[in-house]
Amino acid sequence: MPVSDLHVVLGATGGIGRALVRELAAQGRRVRAVSRRLGTDLPPGVEAVAADVSTADGSRAACAGAAVVHHCAQPAYHRWTQDFPALNEAALIGAAAAGAKLVLADNLYAYAPPTGPLTEDTPQQPTSRKGAVRLRLADQLLDAHRRGTLRVAIGRASDYYGPGTIASTAGDTVFGAVLAGKAVRWPGRVDVPHALHHLPDIARGLITLADHGAADGRAWILPAAPALTPREFVDRIGAAAGRPVRISATPRAMMRLVGLFDRSAGELPDIWYQYDRPWTVDDGQFQRTFGPQPPTGWDEGIAATVDWYRGHHPASTRS
Repeated sequence: MPVSDLHVVLGATGGIGRALVRELAAQGRRVRAVSRRLGTDLPPGVEAVAADVSTADGSRAACAGAAVVHHCAQPAYHRWTQDFPALNEAALIGAAAAGAKLVLADNLYAYAPPTGPLTEDTPQQPTSRKGAVRLRLADQLLDAHRRGTLRVAIGRASDYYGPGTIASTAGDTVFGAVLAGKAVRWPGRVDVPHALHHLPDIARGLITLADHGAADGRAWILPAAPALTPREFVDRIGAAAGRPVRISATPRAMMRLVGLFDRSAGELPDIWYQYDRPWTVDDGQFQRTFGPQPPTGWDEGIAATVDWYRGHHPASTRS
């Protein structure tokens, strides 16, 4: 482990990266926030660095002096196949050059369509293009770990919600719609359970993986509250916001049409198995290995997210 105690967050202006920077700062860690274009709302004491970490040189410079590199950077959703491999390689090079441990913020796309709750032992046999990309990225990093190039740990989460979430499936199209008095249009079925992670829980989980050698060399499912159905989730948002709510299911064929105008939405049919059946997780291995890390309760997490939308995303409060 390097003498340094510096945590470098690549992709610090994305949903997970921003939450991670805030949690690290709240814990009194030394933090460098790295992104192409940094905002002005970083916590006091955080070092801000603007860099292109899709290149090896940019990544080496951004990661210099790090003890831990948190890889939260990603290309535009519709550009994963083209751009993610080079970005992943650059993050690996930068972390290795610093002698740092690399912690990847990953999702659940690498797993096969489930027949029960997803666990770390669920077969990694993706049936989607995006899942194949994510599995290839994770395998590249874990292979580097096995070869002794650097230490690697991977934390996996489902769709997320929480303060600061805009682009997630459970972001503006859900919270913003409810607060604006509009109907929520959810992809797929609305009455089957769907796992959602709370952003601060993801951040705390990734920090736990950074701190523990037992996390190294494998992927972990991060703590999450027991899954609700999308309808139950939206009903709770309505209750917290004091607004009537409506939710409707968007069929796959309709999502393809939406994709003609919204490239990110057009990518969802590729992972439709996540929305047309129960999509739940079991975080038991994480809890047993690292000790209890209770996830945020639904009412607490939803209330905090509604408050954030009211204060930071005022367009969503206009009907």
